[in-house]
Amino acid sequence: MSFPVVPEPRTRTPLGLALLARGAVALAWCLIRLPPGRLRRVLAACARGARPATEDQALRSRRAVVSVSRRCAGQGCLQRSVATVLLCRVRGHWPDWCTGVRTQPFRAHAWVEVDRRPVGESDNVRLFRTLLRVPAPTAHRRDV
Repeated sequence: MSFPVVPEPRTRTPLGLALLARGAVALAWCLIRLPPGRLRRVLAACARGARPATEDQALRSRRAVVSVSRRCAGQGCLQRSVATVLLCRVRGHWPDWCTGVRTQPFRAHAWVEVDRRPVGESDNVRLFRTLLRVPAPTAHRRDV
């Protein structure tokens, strides 16, 4: 579900956060095997009761996930994005989880957003049309 990228640099991550990130990566590995609709429903259930994540919180979780998983640091965008939202959720937050496609050339991608801005992604992600989204719960919007 990814496009060719150079693996992201790994950063030093505190031990406690690294252990949580490893757990999120392992759970994400299981969840990404679900059909897309079921994955979306599972993530929507996980998002209930969470506070919307800030960009800094989402980026910190994303960096932790990338630092503990070679696959997530490279072309594993689906696993990376799911692990990122799960790690955020453990800490009580939820960024928007998104998947989408582009047609010229055809590519599929998964990412997280905060306030409709992709977190930790290149500007190319704006070329993708979002197909699935699990938004952060807000006071005025019910979980979708």
